[in-house]
Amino acid sequence: MTTTFGPQLIGETEKTLNAVLLRVLEGTGLTEPQWVTLRIASQNETGAELVELVADRAHFPEAAHLVADLTTRDLLDGQGLSAAGRELITGLQQRIGESALPIFDGLDAGDVAATERVLNRLIDRGREALATAT
Repeated sequence: MTTTFGPQLIGETEKTLNAVLLRVLEGTGLTEPQWVTLRIASQNETGAELVELVADRAHFPEAAHLVADLTTRDLLDGQGLSAAGRELITGLQQRIGESALPIFDGLDAGDVAATERVLNRLIDRGREALATAT
């Protein structure tokens, strides 16, 4: 069965990719929200306030707790990753890449570029809608 483009298709895609992620995270002691927080920290090149960044990008209401917990576990240092956090992220990203390779391998480059543009636009529009919602 093919699902037409829209929230259901995007949701099914996210759930499928999340299942791959959870399989990789098994045994690491990390939850999916903790992984996302670490990934956001790894991309925090501006030194922005990490709690605010996690709350904005991941929409986690418990962002402060996540950052505090990962800092206590010595995976975060200030607004970014600690050395232990970088080492963990590097290893897990390699495992995720290997697990996801059969999913992404062989996709047409033009289709990938178009999908990337559409999904980024949806994220932008979603953030705009959330910012103006009362």
